[in-house]
Amino acid sequence: METAQPLKGKIALVAGATRGAGRAMAVELGRAGATVYATGRTTRDHVSEVGRSTETIEETAELVDAAAGAEGRGIAVPTDHLEPEQVRALVTRIDREQGRLDILVNDLWGGDTHLDMGSREQPKMWEMDLDKGLRVMRLGIESHIVTSHCALPLLTRNPGGLLVEVTDGTEEYNRATYRKPFFYDLAKTTPIRMAYGLGEELREFGCTAVCLTPGWLRSEAMLDSAFHVTEENWRDACEQAPHFAISESPTYIGRALAALAADPEVARWNGQSLSSGGLAREYGFTDSDGSAPDAWRYIAEVEQAGKPADVTGYR
Repeated sequence: METAQPLKGKIALVAGATRGAGRAMAVELGRAGATVYATGRTTRDHVSEVGRSTETIEETAELVDAAAGAEGRGIAVPTDHLEPEQVRALVTRIDREQGRLDILVNDLWGGDTHLDMGSREQPKMWEMDLDKGLRVMRLGIESHIVTSHCALPLLTRNPGGLLVEVTDGTEEYNRATYRKPFFYDLAKTTPIRMAYGLGEELREFGCTAVCLTPGWLRSEAMLDSAFHVTEENWRDACEQAPHFAISESPTYIGRALAALAADPEVARWNGQSLSSGGLAREYGFTDSDGSAPDAWRYIAEVEQAGKPADVTGYR
């Protein structure tokens, strides 16, 4: 008989759970019964360089609690994952309070504020502000390395641990597409290789590493800053960007992660690059509206092929 909360008793750390995919992944892990440590830099008393005060890690923890019912629990821990001492203190706390770590999610980012992603004409690497570019590298790569270095000794204490690197784009798509500008490309292709390499190292401990990407994500910032819409009327944005019709809510990747974490044969994915749409076909979950968008297949076969926007057969 299938358990309503298959992750009951599991301990998860979602690093970068303030908003967007990270928040949704924390919530869906909690809904599945896990105790979730939600970390980030924006709290009710402090706003990070991302500059959005409307989402906080405390709110994420409360959403986890609301979704989890009696089993799971959300625990907010303010953490700058570029500060090793803060991350070590976080892991020490998890060990002291729980004695184990079963799921580690590296969803750390925050680099958009240093890039002009909305510009059609992106500058060449040597034309970009070097300090901003290197900051993007720290936020999108170094933070993941610091977190894994500190947390994997606890994760590997027990077989069955799962490390999830979160990025933008599948290995297949990013290999064939320059995700300009230069520093964004590096930040979003590197986690794919991280998952592959760490998968090799984790194998002997009976643990698994994967890289997971959403499709075109309807994050809070995407909705209200890029398109000035809400989740309720997001389709209005398709007038500006017709291919936005393939977009997905953060809940979709949250459900993808929960399905992975509950799979007793998750090791079959070790080292691989996975997507929310691809895993929906495998595990049978849907987005919050009941659809199952397959964004990366759509982008390759429709958008990049220059065809008119038409999501028929893709969601």
